[in-house]
Amino acid sequence: MGIKFGPAGLGPVKTAVETLERYHELGFRACEIAFTRGPYIKDEKDMRVIREAAERLGIQLTIHAPYYVNLNSDDPEKVEMSKKRILSCCKIGEKLGVRYVVFHPGYYGKMNPETTYNNIRDAIIDMQDEIKKNKWKVQIAAETMGKVNVFGSIDQIANLVKDTGCSFCIDYAHILARDKKVDYKRVEELFPQGSWHVHFSGIVYNEKGERHHKTTLRGEWEVLIKNLPKDKEISIVNESPTMVEDSLEGLEVYGER
Repeated sequence: MGIKFGPAGLGPVKTAVETLERYHELGFRACEIAFTRGPYIKDEKDMRVIREAAERLGIQLTIHAPYYVNLNSDDPEKVEMSKKRILSCCKIGEKLGVRYVVFHPGYYGKMNPETTYNNIRDAIIDMQDEIKKNKWKVQIAAETMGKVNVFGSIDQIANLVKDTGCSFCIDYAHILARDKKVDYKRVEELFPQGSWHVHFSGIVYNEKGERHHKTTLRGEWEVLIKNLPKDKEISIVNESPTMVEDSLEGLEVYGER
């Protein structure tokens, strides 16, 4: 049990191994690869080299799937393309030895919350079937979202996990932006699993929720780490504009706990 820290960025393929070695020297044991604008690691040899480096250095790799995903679009073709984008990350992730592929589930659009939930649930079940069929070990992780009018409250994500068997990404910055507070005990009740994948950073928000990420203050790290459960395996990926420096500070605060 314990916490692994790391940034939300691996950077270019040609420097990926050097980057992982530097992260290891800094004490990081997690790294999220940003496929947010689409997968950029395409050569199988590169995948093998990166996987071997991460395994040798004890760094848990995860992937963030593209932002242009909506499993509740009123256009069936867009839903299919969204599923394909997430599954293509899973296919690459399997070769990279990735544990989780994090994704944003979707938007309400003109649909009510119940219909939206059902549509997203069904799309995830389809993807889970494909993952099982291919015998991939990678898990898709639905992320809690930071805007009030977007699908992805902690309750909705917890219900998706129960109904589909998918995994989850608890983004504490998004929870704060959406709910204007973080009920740590409630989060722990909703996610009793022994292994958690977490996103965290400073965040700027208003009444509509998230506006943008910002540098994480030391006091914000102290509050988070104090309130995280002690009996779980947790990876924390920092998504701030200064993610390496912020991950270092989180690691330092954790070491002083």
